[in-house]
Amino acid sequence: MCGGWDVVVVSRFQLLSDEQWALIEGLLPLRTGRRGRPFSDARAMVEGILYRYRCGIAWRDVPEVFGPWQTIWTWHRRMAGDDTWEMVLQRLLTAADAAGQIGWAVSGFLDRAGESACHQRQACRGGLGRITRFR
Repeated sequence: MCGGWDVVVVSRFQLLSDEQWALIEGLLPLRTGRRGRPFSDARAMVEGILYRYRCGIAWRDVPEVFGPWQTIWTWHRRMAGDDTWEMVLQRLLTAADAAGQIGWAVSGFLDRAGESACHQRQACRGGLGRITRFR
């Protein structure tokens, strides 16, 4: 407590709250107990993936605090391949929506863009339409 306020110190690299982590932890791969390379920290891997998406950076630029970028990339590739990543995102999105943290809005731009594409398709019904060849 600090002056009547609860103070929570959060690292800039901790992207998931404990509540969010509890929602998705059961979806992630578990340690198999087999010999070989040590199993990476699942939370660090997920937060590394989220950090990469949030910042829009290349895999090589993910900070070392999350672990080796190659390991983070491998986790993402495997989870995306078996739809685990889709389930993780869906579960987080559903919880955020239920808590009122997401504002949904539909832009009129999307309607106009779809309408424009529709008119363009009608103009060239025969496939590519008329092709002019330049020499």
